[in-house]
Amino acid sequence: MVFNIQPHEREIFTLIEQTATELDYPTFVVGGYVRDRLLARPSKDMDIVCVGNGIRLAQNVASRMHPIPRVVVYKRFGTAMLKCKDLEIEFVGARKESYRHDSRKPTVDEGSLEDDQNRRDFTINALAVGLSGNSFGQIIDPFGGLAHLEAKIIKTPLEPGKTFSDDPLRMMRAIRFATQLGFTIEPKTYKALSTYKNRINIISKERIITELNKIILAPKPSIGFKLLFDTGLLAIIFPEMAALHGVDYKDGKGHKDNFYHTLEVLDNICKKTDDLWLRWAAIMHDIAKPPTKRFDPTHGWTFHGHEALGAAMVPRIFRRMKLPLDHKMKYVQLLVRLHLRPISLTKENITDSAIRRLLFEAGDDLEDLMLLCEADITSKNPKKVKRYLANYELVRAQLKEIEEKDHIRNWQPPVTGELIMETFNIEPSRQVGIIKNAIREAILDGVIGNNYEEAFAFMLGEGKKLGLQPKNA
Repeated sequence: MVFNIQPHEREIFTLIEQTATELDYPTFVVGGYVRDRLLARPSKDMDIVCVGNGIRLAQNVASRMHPIPRVVVYKRFGTAMLKCKDLEIEFVGARKESYRHDSRKPTVDEGSLEDDQNRRDFTINALAVGLSGNSFGQIIDPFGGLAHLEAKIIKTPLEPGKTFSDDPLRMMRAIRFATQLGFTIEPKTYKALSTYKNRINIISKERIITELNKIILAPKPSIGFKLLFDTGLLAIIFPEMAALHGVDYKDGKGHKDNFYHTLEVLDNICKKTDDLWLRWAAIMHDIAKPPTKRFDPTHGWTFHGHEALGAAMVPRIFRRMKLPLDHKMKYVQLLVRLHLRPISLTKENITDSAIRRLLFEAGDDLEDLMLLCEADITSKNPKKVKRYLANYELVRAQLKEIEEKDHIRNWQPPVTGELIMETFNIEPSRQVGIIKNAIREAILDGVIGNNYEEAFAFMLGEGKKLGLQPKNA
């Protein structure tokens, strides 16, 4: 079968063909680029395999380009990379690999195209297109990858146990491709995921989280999480999420399955945002329900305080999974901690004080919090969903009204700690904190206005309660 070379590819493919012919290197484009082109998906990475020296091929190709691009060489891996317009092109010599049981780092030797295709993870990634000699433009498909693309199947080229045991990260990749592409994992390949799941323990957390984040960024991440759970991989890489699964019954009362509820919330929010960290907040919002689960004879199953404990669990989980411990983690933590607050504001007789506090605590993340809360509506009753969404619209209106009046979002009290110390001629102390907190609470409760004059007068009164006198009194 002939590969349909597009006009935008012809220039670079011709350059590679000319160079490969000159060097007498049989050369091929392989893997994900071929797969994505055949699926009409965009691709920004191209892998070029030659039976020869990949670094030399890259350098010679670059010398024919105008302007000459920088070639980044990785001698340890025998690879070189250059950029051509929007493409990152990596060149490598064909190789064969062998693995030790306790490592995913292979022993690499020079090999043929067949050797190189044998070491690929899946048949759809083992497709190659000739870029030199008589094979130019020809698709080379030793494992039926074209048929598997057509049938939407993920299958390993070799026996799946060998493929996954050699490099266990391929188990995560199988699930990631199934999720991204909407493909089905072939039965023997699927069974091997469960059989070899414990091999994932030799893979670094950084490599695992890269694949997991790609699953989370897919259009419907629940596909991947169900596969991870059903194969037993989720219990190894993310036990807190696996623990959400299941329903307990007592006195005829049960609760919803919080694992599948979380997946519904995640899929819901994915319809509204591509933001990875907002999607992580959806994953984590009920993460503390298992440890907070209690049965009350009157009210049934309760999960009191799961939002606070969940927020406390976020840094621990992020640290273990090698997720960033910066503002992204704090953002997820904030949304987990506040995710029940807007729900409470849908009840009657909510005070302006409660609205102010939410504005103050959520700040710039208020809209994301509201998106999370709306995604958290997973009722199958259309009337309930309509009512809940209408309630949230009322909350949005209240938030807007109070913000326009009091300007509380991202607010800092008009009286600072420095002014308190200067006014009462005191050093940093517990008394300063007491006065600052009292001013903040008074403004949030509406006791005083959010302005300097009222805050300063209130500060003097609070100082007097503590036995402090202004230095100029």
